[in-house]
Order: sequence, then structure tokens, then C-alpha cells
Amino acid sequence: MQSSKTAGRFAFPAMILGSSCLALGPWMVRVADVGPLASGFWRLALAAPLLLLLAPMTGQALPRLDRRLVAIIWIAGAAFALDLAFWHEGILRTRLANSTLVGNATSFAFAGWGYIIARRLPSRTAAMALTLAFLGLVLLMSRSYQISADNLYGDLLCLVAALFYTIYLIAIGTLRGRLQPMPTLALATVAGAAVAFIVSSYGEASILPGSWGPLLMLAVSSQVVGQGLLVYALGHLEPVVAGLCLLVQPVISGTVGWIVYGERLGPVEFMGAAMIGTALVLIRRPNRAVPPPAPIG
Repeated sequence: MQSSKTAGRFAFPAMILGSSCLALGPWMVRVADVGPLASGFWRLALAAPLLLLLAPMTGQALPRLDRRLVAIIWIAGAAFALDLAFWHEGILRTRLANSTLVGNATSFAFAGWGYIIARRLPSRTAAMALTLAFLGLVLLMSRSYQISADNLYGDLLCLVAALFYTIYLIAIGTLRGRLQPMPTLALATVAGAAVAFIVSSYGEASILPGSWGPLLMLAVSSQVVGQGLLVYALGHLEPVVAGLCLLVQPVISGTVGWIVYGERLGPVEFMGAAMIGTALVLIRRPNRAVPPPAPIG
């Protein structure tokens, strides 16, 4: 069996690659021919059978669960379903770069949670990285308001989504202390699909798509590959590192938005992207004392 140190050697690149796959999600939500709530449901529902099949195939069989683990799985699933509901609605009301950057305000909340459970203050380097990333977020939201008030409303929806995503990450981090990556993601996805079905059934006139292509790509790229790599990495990375890695998403989404939808990036956006890149360089430093995920409750 691999040691924890050996098993986690690819955690940082996995987090970057997983975040890059997740960055394609907003594009698929825009081109899907169902509403934003329905696309969130299908992302989870289409991925769930594949994840349940992959878990035993990768030697990570589904374990027996006690009541506490079942409760945390439902917390993770419900939080993720609500995150997708608010985020997908926000994607349609703001630019792609904004939807991913504001949606990943989670980075700051998750990093803060990590320092709270570790009962210590961030290092000078970590504080500098968080400050740079936060300034990039402020610049982008101020730019949104200048462009359109509707963009700002979309940003605020994405900000609410970020709060639910933080709860999801905390729950997943707790599960990863007891479960392997694939069972963790598979079970959380099943729970999330159940909650998303209820939300989309009440919030959408119809949830059946005319074309399955964008939804299949959304399920595979975002939920199976993107979330799969993220869940693996969360078991090995410090919250502040994992949180800042999520901020590669707006850079990629912004590029897609520019190429596909003509959502041009101005000097302010480029400055924000540069701040994010600098923050990632600063935060990627060896840490020999990574606090484990704290349990909920």
C-alpha cells in the first residue's frame, strides 16, 4: 500500500487539472437546451451510474456506512445540489469569467476554515497570496457593475453558490478522512442528484433535453473527471492551497468566453488573472505540517 506522502505526490497537479476541467462547465450550461436547474440535475444524474461503476473497478469498493457518515453524505449532496442551482442561474446572467471567479469565492471561505481548525494564523506568504486573490475578485466585481447591473445580479447568485460550495468542500474533506476518493464522490453525487431532481422538478417547466451532447460532456468533464481529481486532492492538500487552485477556473472560463462569446477581457481582467497566477506561485510551497480535515459537528 502506498504511503500517504507517496499517494499525495500528485495532489497539486491533480487539483489544477481538475479545476481546469471544471472551468468548462459554464460553457456546457450555456449551450444545453434545458434550464439551469435541470442542467445541474443531469450533471449529477448522468455521472452517478458511471461513478458507482468506477469505484469497485478502481479497487475502491463502496464501504458499509454508519449513521454519521450517511448524514454527512446527505449534507454534501444537498449543499452541492444547491450550489449548482444558484451557480447555473448565475452563469446565464453574467460573463463566464465572472461566474467561475465569483463562484469560487469559496477559496477564501475554505482557506479560512482550514486556519480555524488548525488554530493558527496564515503564514506571511499565505496571507499575501490570499490578499492578491481577493483583490482580483474585487476588481472583477467592480468591472461587472460598470458593464451591467444584470451582470452584478448574476455575480451575487454565484456568490450564494460559493457559500453552498464551501459547505460541500468541508463535508467532502470530512468524508475523505474515512472514505477513499471514488466512494466519496459517488455517494455524494447520488445524494446530490436526488436533491437536484426535487429542485429542478419544482423550478423548471421541463427537465428533458432535446440534445444530450452538452449534458453528457458536462457530466463527464465536470463531475467525473473534474470533481474526481478534486476529491482525490482534498485528501492531501491544505485548504488554503486547494482553495487557491480553484481560481485557475476563471482564467480558463474567461478565455472561452472571449473566444466563443466575444466577452472581451480588458486591462482590469488581465490584472486579476495575473494576481491569481502570482497567488498560486506563492502558495505552492512545501508544507510538512498539513492539518487533516476536521469533522463536522
